[in-house]
Amino acid sequence: MIEFFNIILYEPLFNGLIYLYHTLPGKDIGIAIIVLTIIIKLILFLPSLSAIKSQKALQEVQPKLEELKKKYKDNKEELGRQMMKFYKENKVSPFSSCLPLLIQLPILIALYRVFFGGLTATDPETGILLGDQLQHLYGYLRDVYTSTPINTFFLGFVDMAKNGNYVLAFLAGGLQFWQGRMMMTKRVTTKIPGSKDENKTTAINRQMMYFMPVITVIFGIQFPAGLTLYWVMSTLFQIAQQHYFFRKKDSKTEASIVKE
Repeated sequence: MIEFFNIILYEPLFNGLIYLYHTLPGKDIGIAIIVLTIIIKLILFLPSLSAIKSQKALQEVQPKLEELKKKYKDNKEELGRQMMKFYKENKVSPFSSCLPLLIQLPILIALYRVFFGGLTATDPETGILLGDQLQHLYGYLRDVYTSTPINTFFLGFVDMAKNGNYVLAFLAGGLQFWQGRMMMTKRVTTKIPGSKDENKTTAINRQMMYFMPVITVIFGIQFPAGLTLYWVMSTLFQIAQQHYFFRKKDSKTEASIVKE
């Protein structure tokens, strides 16, 4: 299983990072991480866009779902049937927004190994990759970096292999908050008479909007700076993607209003 994980994810990401570091001008590992992040996010663009659509659709129908929960609170079996019917009729799924997260989780684990294992597994005196990591490099790169040191610094002063980078951690947390707030402000509020649980759901969503950035900062401090930089760039890309989706959706809404 570990060997399969290495072949499918770890080695392609590790070699991709080293290849970008090797070919991009300046041989800056931070620039290589940024470019690799953009490539990964472009590959996952459509699944991520689908997740944004699903999350937005779920937010819009949440008040009606809360009304169903209240109506059938004493009949769990009927509630389950009604909710499945509701999801089908409204063409929404409670699980579709989780799919891109499940896809990204193995990538994050592999990237953690790349930054924590790959970049830190160097000889402290020469900066050359140790034998275990050299085995994961493809032929040409292995030949080059058997005797060539890797500079793990971004812009000459931020070590991507070290943890405890508070600046990147708080930047990642701030962007996470911006992303969550962006989704909340785009939520359509639909009041259903007699639905008392709607405010509770809104409160939970707002708590998560503050909770997730805090978790991001904590993990960002603990993880290697390279992984935190990846999270910063990934969240920036996600914000741009959300902006693209909301702008496109608003344009369609305006166009439908004009036709009416």
